[in-house]
Amino acid sequence: MNTYVVRRRSGWATVKELETAASGSARVGVQEMPDRVRWIRSYVVREDDGRLGTVCIYQATDPDAIREHARRAGLPVDEVTLTVRTAVLQEDPQEVAELA
Repeated sequence: MNTYVVRRRSGWATVKELETAASGSARVGVQEMPDRVRWIRSYVVREDDGRLGTVCIYQATDPDAIREHARRAGLPVDEVTLTVRTAVLQEDPQEVAELA
């Protein structure tokens, strides 16, 4: 599997909507597509329009598998970019603020 960055812009109005979407995404990945897609992590961002978006890291067999996963889970997909290398200088920091 290759590693991809998946950008989902302005997909959710609230944290509750995002949590519901994340639950569906996890279910589809684990139950329906475990040999094609693995969700590694996501960073939630506040978009310019005030809505929530994500920058997600996935492993997948190909970009089409990511798009199929998103379709099944009812998620937006704005960009799918293949990574060529990973550089980790420090572990992810602990969250300091909750999104409203």
